[in-house]
Amino acid sequence: MVTRESIFAYVESTYGTMPEKTFSKFPEYRILRHKHNKKWYGLVMNVPKNKLNNEGKGETDIIDIKVVPELIGSLLEKKGYYSAYHMNKENWISIDLKSCVSLQEVKKMIDISYELTK
Repeated sequence: MVTRESIFAYVESTYGTMPEKTFSKFPEYRILRHKHNKKWYGLVMNVPKNKLNNEGKGETDIIDIKVVPELIGSLLEKKGYYSAYHMNKENWISIDLKSCVSLQEVKKMIDISYELTK
């Protein structure tokens, strides 16, 4: 299981990003934003599980990240990857942090998103 804290520590040490609390209606949501152009490269959220896949009750933590559209189909076949929640589904995906996705895999996907949003 990947934690929010591990993601926040990674983006701070790698990119100097401090997660931003922007939505007063959603106090747990955190934006990952470039310092220079202010574009988002990630969004960490807690969402109802049924918003991702109609299975399970309660909430789970996810991260939305940007990917090249050609990868979306193959990523959606993997456990823990879903169509983007809250973002453009043609360019973004959601990763369930409580799935079996590893921290190394999430870091790699964050790096891709960071580069794509420069």
